[in-house]
Amino acid sequence: MKRILSGVVAILLSGTAAFAADVYQPPVEAPVVEQPVEVLQTSGWYLRGDVGYAWNNLRGANYYQGGPGGTITEFETADIDDSWVIGGGVGYQFNNYLRADVTVDYWGNGDFNGSTLGNCGSFPGPCRSSDVSSVSAWSVMANAYVDIGTYGAFTPYVGAGIGATHVKWDGLRNTSCEIANPGNCDPTTDHDGEDDWRFTYALMAGTAIDLTCNLKADIGYRFRQVDDGDMFAFANGGGPGFDDGFYIHEARAGLRYSFGNVCEVPYEPPPEPIVYK
Repeated sequence: MKRILSGVVAILLSGTAAFAADVYQPPVEAPVVEQPVEVLQTSGWYLRGDVGYAWNNLRGANYYQGGPGGTITEFETADIDDSWVIGGGVGYQFNNYLRADVTVDYWGNGDFNGSTLGNCGSFPGPCRSSDVSSVSAWSVMANAYVDIGTYGAFTPYVGAGIGATHVKWDGLRNTSCEIANPGNCDPTTDHDGEDDWRFTYALMAGTAIDLTCNLKADIGYRFRQVDDGDMFAFANGGGPGFDDGFYIHEARAGLRYSFGNVCEVPYEPPPEPIVYK
C-alpha cells in the first residue's frame, strides 16, 4: 500500500512541475547588434557666392618713349592699390572628395600710381612724370578641388583653376615736371586706356563649414596670376604702354548651397519582436 501511495505522489509532483513549465517561460531577447551608419554619397549640383579682399601686385609696366618707332622704357615706379572681389558660380560634387565649378569674378578698381624719367618737352632739364590711372577686371575660371576629409563640421580643401581675365585700364594721365624745379611742368597728356583678355591660373586652399545639411560657409585663400597685356595708347609722342601682369592674393568668404539630400542618415533597424516559448 505504501508503495502504491508513493508512486501516485511522485506522478502528481512530476505532472505539476511539467504543467508549471508549460505555463510560464521568460521571454528570450534577441542579441543587440551594432548597426553601421549609412552615409549618403555627397554628390550633386551646387551654387556658390563669394566676396573678398585682394592684395594686388603689379609685376611692372613699360612703354614706347618717342612713339611707335622709339625705345621701350620701364616705368620708374608702378603700383596699384588693394581692391575688392565679388563673384559666383555653379559646380558639381562628384563624390566625397572631388568637386569642380565654373566661376565668374569681378575685381574692383585698383588705383594705379607710377612715374617715369625722361626729357622734358618745354624745359631743358630731365623730367620725372606722375602717371595715374585705375584698372578693373572680369575673370572666368574653371576650377577643381580635393576635399581632404571632414572633421566635425569642417572640411578643408585645396584646389586649382585656369581661365581668362578681361583687364580694362582706364585712361592714363601723364604730367612731367622738371626734377631740378618741380614747379616747371609740361601740359598734362591723356592716354586712352586699353583692354584685352589674358590667360589666368589660380591656386586655392581653405575650409568649408557645415551650417545646415545643404548650406556651407567657405573661407579660404586664392592666388591668381594674370598675364601681361596692353595698358594705354599712344599720345603726344609717348606710348603705347604695356603692363607685365598681376599677382593677386585674395582672402575670401562665401556660401555654397547644395541641391538634394546630402545629410548623414543613421540606419534604424525595425524593432525585434519578443519571442515567447
